[in-house]
Parts: sequence; structure tokens; C-alpha cells
Amino acid sequence: MIRFVLDTNSMSMAFDAVEPISSRIVAQPPGSVGTTAVSLEESLSGWYTYLRRANTPEGVERAFDELIRTTVGYGRLPILRLSAAAERTANALVRLKLNVKKNDLRIAAIALEAGATVVTANVRDFTRVTGLTVEDWTQPPETPADAK
Repeated sequence: MIRFVLDTNSMSMAFDAVEPISSRIVAQPPGSVGTTAVSLEESLSGWYTYLRRANTPEGVERAFDELIRTTVGYGRLPILRLSAAAERTANALVRLKLNVKKNDLRIAAIALEAGATVVTANVRDFTRVTGLTVEDWTQPPETPADAK
């Protein structure tokens, strides 16, 4: 069961082995960390755009290398789909005018549907969604002494 949903930026940081996020992902039980189809689409779209704009052989090479890295990286984690119900929830959240990007609201809706926590450095936006649990794994985990 997926307990933690990595947003798009968290996935990028995981690919780049940014600490402490990488260690925190590895420390979780197998199958408990996943991502969303929304993040997959955002990541691939970014590299497709980069590829279409590349005007040097090195730029084209980088774009294809990143497409491979992204595909392989996403293939290592479970990917939650955007159900019609989650899309309806995201649309309802848009109507609340939370000043949060539509795809972030889609990720939030998917996490709500799964009963999972969103892992993001964008805590400010995601915490605007009522009922959503959010954690920032770019920060070291709190120790009992920190929780005073």
C-alpha cells in the first residue's frame, strides 16, 4: 500500500540523489512510496519540450538521456492513476481558489483518494488543501528531542 506520494519535484530530487530525500525514500518499506501519473506527465513533457527546442547535438543527446533516466526512474515506483473521481476532486479544489496549480491539486486529489501523504518541498501550496497530509523530505526528519 502506498503511504507516501512523491510530487514531481520530489521525484526529480530523488533522481538526482538529493539528500536527505533519497535516504528517506530508501528507508521506507517496499511499495510504500509511489508517485502519480500527473508527475510522470509533467516530467516527460518537460523533457519533450527541451528536446523540441534543442538546437545542438549535445542538447539533443541530453534530452534523450534525460528521457531514458526519467522513464527508468518512474518505472521503479508504483504510479497512482488519476481517476475520474480524483479529477472531480481536483476540479472542486480549483473552484475553491486556493491559488495552487491545477496539477498540484490533481496530485493532492490522488493522494487524498489513496489516503497517502504528499512528499513535497512545496509545503506552502499543498497545505492549503484541507485534509491532506504533507511532509517535506528535503529536511531531516524530526527527532523526539526536536518535537518539544
